[in-house]
Amino acid sequence: MIKVGLVGYGTIGKRVADAVAMQKDMKLIGVTAHSYSFNTEVAKQKGYKIFTVNGDADLKLNGINPDGDINNLLEEVDFIVDATPKDIGREDIEKYYKPKKIKAIVQGGEKHKTTGTSFVAQCNYNEALNKNYVRIVSCNTTGLCRTLDAVNKKYGISSVHATMIRRGADPGDIHHGPINAIVPVLEMPSHHGPDVQTVLHNVEIFTTALSVPSTLMHLHTLTVDLKKRASIDDVTELFKNSTRIRLVRNAEHLRSTAEIMEFARDMGRLRGDMPEICVWQEAIGIISNSHNKLLYMQAVHQESDVVPENVDCIRAMTGFKDGNKSIEMTNKTFGIK
Repeated sequence: MIKVGLVGYGTIGKRVADAVAMQKDMKLIGVTAHSYSFNTEVAKQKGYKIFTVNGDADLKLNGINPDGDINNLLEEVDFIVDATPKDIGREDIEKYYKPKKIKAIVQGGEKHKTTGTSFVAQCNYNEALNKNYVRIVSCNTTGLCRTLDAVNKKYGISSVHATMIRRGADPGDIHHGPINAIVPVLEMPSHHGPDVQTVLHNVEIFTTALSVPSTLMHLHTLTVDLKKRASIDDVTELFKNSTRIRLVRNAEHLRSTAEIMEFARDMGRLRGDMPEICVWQEAIGIISNSHNKLLYMQAVHQESDVVPENVDCIRAMTGFKDGNKSIEMTNKTFGIK
């Protein structure tokens, strides 16, 4: 039984906490709180132990008696998932985890050099085996890696161009936008391409990105030059049979990110999440010339696609060698086929 603590109980952290609590080979010891909020109230209702980071006065004022501070949490765990905002995970490694020799995962807001190992379970599970510190790549990079890895293993990839149409903010975020603009990322390439290469080391990829006034998923358009000839039917079957990828169809009236998220809610997914990468079947195309270009579009639920990756990474870092078995175990708890 792996004893896991969760530092950073926000959008990703609360989902990872619930996911860890569902695993038969893991035990969630507790979560941290900076201050009182509805998140800490929900954690209390779920029976999670709550450990403070910035003192306990605010929590006690609102009826929550903490179980200790972060140092008390670290005394009880074998492993930490750090889901704090950008740069804090890097600081936490040096301040908390290294001195106490505790293994830890950080999230995609950190740079690859923070850990030296970046992770997507179906792509490079073995690279995380028995490592002390590993980074889960961002939601967009996870989405790119899942589908490109499947394509690369079957056909080989000469090069990729991908454009990320990014949601402007998460549904519960009142601080970001845009509200009435389309905002290009004025950086060539965007960070996503180099980030993909931290996982898929030999894939040549160039990425561009922009933000739009939406909170419901990212959307990617990809053009992939293949080394082997392919057909639309073959690629469709490939995606259909690849883990954590879901084919969606116009015939199902799943024509937009809004309808995909409604579908997730109707399936009874916790929080209405869609951790699979959704590829539109009708948007898979092949240009059969000397380069064999594959075109497709996919949607990425930014709040949940990295959550199963955190679970599998815990197993890899603690020495569980069978990556396919770990993915199968995790998928079962998420209801992913």
